[in-house]
Amino acid sequence: MMVSLVFNLLFLFSFAFLQGAIADRKHYIVYMGDHSYPDSESVVAANHEMLASVIGSVDREQAVALHHYSKSFRGFSAMLTPEQAQKLAESDSVISVFRSRMNRVHTTHSWDFLGIDSIPRYNQLPMDSNSNVIIGVIDTGVWPESESFNDEGLGHVPKKFKGECVNGENFTSANCNRKIVGARFYLKGFEAENGPLESIGGVFFRSPRDSDGHGTHTASTIAGSEVANASLFGMARGTARGGAPGARLAIYKACWFNLCSDADILSAVDDAIHDGVDILSLSLGPDPPQPIYFEDAVSVGSFHAFQHGILVSASAGNSAFPKTACNVAPWILTVAASTIDRDFNTYIHLGNSKILKGFSLNPLEMKTFYGLIAGSAAAAPGVPSKNASFCKNSTLDPTLIKGKIVVCMIEVINESRREKSEFVKQGGGVGMILIDQFAKGVGFQFAIPGALMVPEEAKELQAYMATAKNPVATISTTITLLNIKPAPRMAVFSSMGPNIISPEILKPDITGPGVNILAAWSPVATASTGDRSVDYNIISGTSMSCPHISAVAAILKSYNPSWSSAAIKSAMMTTATVLDNMQSTIRKDPDGTPTTPFDYGSGHINLVAALNPGLIYDFGFNEVINFLCSTGASPAQLKNLTEKHVYCKNPPPSYNFNYPSFGVSNLNGSLSVHRVVTYCGHGPTVYYAYVDYPAGVKVTVTPNKLKFTKAGEKMSFRVDLMPFKNSNGSFVFGALTWSNGIHKVRSPIGLNVLST
Repeated sequence: MMVSLVFNLLFLFSFAFLQGAIADRKHYIVYMGDHSYPDSESVVAANHEMLASVIGSVDREQAVALHHYSKSFRGFSAMLTPEQAQKLAESDSVISVFRSRMNRVHTTHSWDFLGIDSIPRYNQLPMDSNSNVIIGVIDTGVWPESESFNDEGLGHVPKKFKGECVNGENFTSANCNRKIVGARFYLKGFEAENGPLESIGGVFFRSPRDSDGHGTHTASTIAGSEVANASLFGMARGTARGGAPGARLAIYKACWFNLCSDADILSAVDDAIHDGVDILSLSLGPDPPQPIYFEDAVSVGSFHAFQHGILVSASAGNSAFPKTACNVAPWILTVAASTIDRDFNTYIHLGNSKILKGFSLNPLEMKTFYGLIAGSAAAAPGVPSKNASFCKNSTLDPTLIKGKIVVCMIEVINESRREKSEFVKQGGGVGMILIDQFAKGVGFQFAIPGALMVPEEAKELQAYMATAKNPVATISTTITLLNIKPAPRMAVFSSMGPNIISPEILKPDITGPGVNILAAWSPVATASTGDRSVDYNIISGTSMSCPHISAVAAILKSYNPSWSSAAIKSAMMTTATVLDNMQSTIRKDPDGTPTTPFDYGSGHINLVAALNPGLIYDFGFNEVINFLCSTGASPAQLKNLTEKHVYCKNPPPSYNFNYPSFGVSNLNGSLSVHRVVTYCGHGPTVYYAYVDYPAGVKVTVTPNKLKFTKAGEKMSFRVDLMPFKNSNGSFVFGALTWSNGIHKVRSPIGLNVLST
């Protein structure tokens, strides 16, 4: 104990000393692309020399250097003054210099909803059927003792994996097994930007061990082993499993307290590429607006992952509004969030015998009726009633709410619902009903019995409170309902397109289950569980949909080992569905409003169809370089990026990038768009083109019939767009579907028509 205390004191002192010495500096990433150095040591030596040239001495250079990116690409992060950063940016060998930003981290029934059991042979496959597939998860770490990471039935760790299990606080190599094949952690960037972990407070481990729960949840969603009778206090009870339970997990902990430094993320990606992962899953991203590709760690790192054949699946974000989708580079599979056919209902029983429907994750039983009071009627002295209605800190009068259920309101969409319940509890309230126009159906856990109600449902509650002499109610424990219709619905929080960096690339790409997902959890992470320790938790976000898509990618990789990452992406996108389980077009919560590809991308993942898509839109490294040329990348940037001289001589326009969707952001008159498809079926077949016309645009496809004789054949076609009506600054949408009567290969079309 004394040794640990002395260590912590020494650490804090040395960290404070370093912080004082570099107080005038900020954390920058210096990115230099591919390199031809023989080993990492040579890269680090070259980085030291470059840093010393602007810092002034080797000793000072070593004090400011934090990360060296030396395995899969070249770069470093360091504490620099703006002048030093600018000097480095002027170097011929540097692609970009940018501030390291903080990113945010963005199941029993969801796999049933996706139809995984209907895949031929899936349930008959041995446990290790996809055990050569390794998924790298960059997140908050892992709780290795969870039953979801049991390695029973798995064979030896694939020989191709070159990673390691890094020792740290409460974590040793013994915590890895044939399921968790590697685990690393990164914190230099986080501490440089936020101070030492000890100064922040809360539970943490200087190791790959997860104290936040988020990383454990995402990893188990991807590849968790089957665990019978899993639930959250009885809610969502069933067999928990990942989508690819035979796959392996490599854990890269780059996030702390649900925040992730660019510099740490980039170091994790560098290691993951070198370690030999097949899929990278990132349930994290920057706050809007999305940075340009060369100044964003996820974009830069995932470019090199793509270069090495690794598919990168990343969450689109939880910012709800148009133009907020993040992780939008075309070499990233960008994932939105939608519901499954399961609800968690919490009923409010009124004193007049009426029963009203609410939503929450409430395990707490109320054994009697309590008085009801509106937050607006319980304002603390000097607080306006409107302010009190939102139940924020110090706005409620404890003498008025003690022993009562408080009815609160939501002010803005991103407010903490749980925090309101804590303030009610602090004032002596025994329950909370939150009238929420945004988060319909999203399960929240509260510090006291609580439920969300949509405004329409709440009208009856408010009428009762206004007319009853002594209004009372009780809040039930939550019940789980299955086979809900319609489903899926787009989640209200899911970030939307258009892509603000490359609007011709429609984003997000696809949607998957991301609302009320049950998966493994860290038992020390109690902030979201009402301070209750749990082994499985239910949470929502594009962070939850991303690992579902990552798991599907792993399944496709195991079924089709030779497919490129672009082919896997295409298979998922072109077989996705835009229909719900009532065969109507997917709509959006909370009000059932119409949706577009800016909500769901190509549609909701259809795992069964993706296994045999018929045709794929493939693209490789050269096509990506042409795309970067078309978007203004300089020859110097591309030379450093690729270690080759690249001349952008008449590159094809970005709308001709061979993407599985079609986008034109500035359609001035008629235009032709070109694509190439690859046949991945068996035997001769003919595909015919069918067009769902965007409003105000005539579309023809030439040829409109594609004849294939064998797998691997490629055929090109042209799509002619002839607008006859302006779209008034908004995109109009349609689709092109190729079908041979068995397979339907569908691509959305998005056009911003400026003139006819």
